[in-house]
Amino acid sequence: MTSGSEKPRVTLDSEELERYSRHLLIPEVGLHGQERLKGGRALLVGAGGLGSPVALYLAAAGVGRLGLVDFDRVDATNLHRQILHGTPDVGRPKLESARDRISAVNPRVLVSLHPARLTSENALDILRDYDVVIDGTDNFPTRYLVNDACVLLGKPNVYGSVFRFEGQVSVFDAARGACYRCLYPEPPPPGAAPSCAEGGVLGVLPGIIGTIQANEAIKLLLGIGSPLVNRLLLLDALEMRFREVRFRKDPRCPVCGPEPTVRALIDYEDFCGLGSPGVSPAIPEISARDLAAVLGRVILIDVREPHEAGIARIPGGRLIPLGEFQGRLAEIDRDSDVVVHCRSGLRGAKAVRWLLDAGHERVKNLRGGILAWSDEVDPSVPKY
Repeated sequence: MTSGSEKPRVTLDSEELERYSRHLLIPEVGLHGQERLKGGRALLVGAGGLGSPVALYLAAAGVGRLGLVDFDRVDATNLHRQILHGTPDVGRPKLESARDRISAVNPRVLVSLHPARLTSENALDILRDYDVVIDGTDNFPTRYLVNDACVLLGKPNVYGSVFRFEGQVSVFDAARGACYRCLYPEPPPPGAAPSCAEGGVLGVLPGIIGTIQANEAIKLLLGIGSPLVNRLLLLDALEMRFREVRFRKDPRCPVCGPEPTVRALIDYEDFCGLGSPGVSPAIPEISARDLAAVLGRVILIDVREPHEAGIARIPGGRLIPLGEFQGRLAEIDRDSDVVVHCRSGLRGAKAVRWLLDAGHERVKNLRGGILAWSDEVDPSVPKY
């Protein structure tokens, strides 16, 4: 465990001795270990699918201070996996519902809220006061940001990710082994790895992966066992198979290597190919209302998957799933006005970029996808 300063020893009162009695019976934990947990400080980056089980189990375990970083509000689509939040919380800031739920589990835990997007400007200040950081994010810029901040501050980083039926867990601790950049030196191309919002996730999967993250965080705070340092645990929940991949510290790593070139936090949107204005031409867009005015006079291409089209459709749309799109560009008339749509706009933007690169000029992406169509034009179209 890495600590920013020496902390005075904490003790347990009689109520806490009863609450944590099953921990006290474990030789590897015992009274001293439970006191270490009470004095421990864990930061959760993200109060969503992965952050939910982590927060609940760390609170139940008696970790004295839990920090939460999030800036989002609870949405109905969160509820099948984000068990920190309930139906009455829809529309509330996630941090508020998370605080209430954590306090209900264990009112002895101090909950510190950080209602902000984690950025290069605030990350070091937020992470500095914690002993362990748990990464529950779902985007590559923040993952690289969390990694680099943890390396610079000497903090262990408990990493997890989920997609559909697949999950990953590891512990990145540059003091003992590799960091995230050693395993993934370069981010994938923009759009190559869809988020859960685009590709979906089995609701129980973040519970499994997040619980493993909580287990690793508790071990780190206690200083026991063998954490997943230099090991990547992979889960295929559909086949219910775990496998482990071992990896090493990269001696050329620009952050944790012996001759680092990254000595301060950088622009991670730019690093991941998402943020530099002017590097990539803007994607032409059309609003849902404007599309409704010209529907029937444009070629409408739906790049979602067939099972998504079975849930909701815009009249007149032609289905060409994104995975087939590049191989079927010749089917799209260059001389016609073309509008591409997906669920929320991300996949559509990728398809429009391919069309532009292939020489199409009269093509636009539906801003906000079919979700915007439901909000702005036809509420009878289901949202999913």
